[in-house]
Amino acid sequence: MDLIFVVAGLVLLVGAGDALVRGAVTLSLKLGMPAVIISATVVAFGTSAPELLISVKSAYQGSPGIAIGNVVGSNIANVLLVLGVPALVAPIAGCGSEAHRNTIIMIGATVVFTAFILMGVIGLWGGVLLLVITFVMITDSIRCGLRHPEAVDAEELEDADPAMAPWKLTLLLIAGLIGLPLGAELLIQGAQGIARSIGVSEALIGLTIIAIGTSLPELATTFMAALRNQADVAIGNVIGSNLFNITAVIGAAALVHPMEVPAEIITRDIWIMIGSTAVLAPFIFFCLKISRPIGAVFVAAYVGYIFLAYAQGL
Repeated sequence: MDLIFVVAGLVLLVGAGDALVRGAVTLSLKLGMPAVIISATVVAFGTSAPELLISVKSAYQGSPGIAIGNVVGSNIANVLLVLGVPALVAPIAGCGSEAHRNTIIMIGATVVFTAFILMGVIGLWGGVLLLVITFVMITDSIRCGLRHPEAVDAEELEDADPAMAPWKLTLLLIAGLIGLPLGAELLIQGAQGIARSIGVSEALIGLTIIAIGTSLPELATTFMAALRNQADVAIGNVIGSNLFNITAVIGAAALVHPMEVPAEIITRDIWIMIGSTAVLAPFIFFCLKISRPIGAVFVAAYVGYIFLAYAQGL
């Protein structure tokens, strides 16, 4: 039954998240918001809605292992799995001033997040600081976007349709607003049940099952971008998701309730997350291709990480 809850929760989260983003983007276009602002705000928040709901609800319910594990695990999966799998089909190379700038911000945010992890508790002021970084990041994206508004095509924003019928728009928004919290609740309950039944920590479930599930939208987006030779989109998707996870998602969760960091994340997983970030950086700064062999190494490294985590957790 717990496994059914997890699968149902993931399906609801992915489906409701997509509905909410499409509905919110369409509504924003109808209200006349510039496409560059929608891309930096509505899309950024909407695509991370599953992680946000999971972490906030987990923190509120006293399960910090799921909340923090979801973010750390998702960031590891985003680099090794979300970039590794598409690279097996089509090599990926992303560079340019925007990718460089966002990577520098991501490295800085990772350092701040790691400092909080090593302190053992992420409390109110930590959450405030992380949300301030989120605000600065979004403001910078809007400023850069307004300089080059042609870089964002309103017609490509999450397949939004400004002419969508009001009833359909309302249905999308309602489906997203109802489905997201329901999916999060089912996923958390199922994850807690699985952790109890097989004798592993909630953090391990968050780092693996939940992290992979909530990274599926990023994997699908990056895979399609790689097939279309849109390398900047593929790389930008991963950088943006990782940034948002460690600033907005953890920041919001810490505001809800202080979170004690599980020991295994301090001793193992945060360092693997830092390692994956460090491995990605040279590919961006030096415009190197993530070729098929490198993609295979990324995927193999991720599979090895999963085996290691469960070998130590059982």
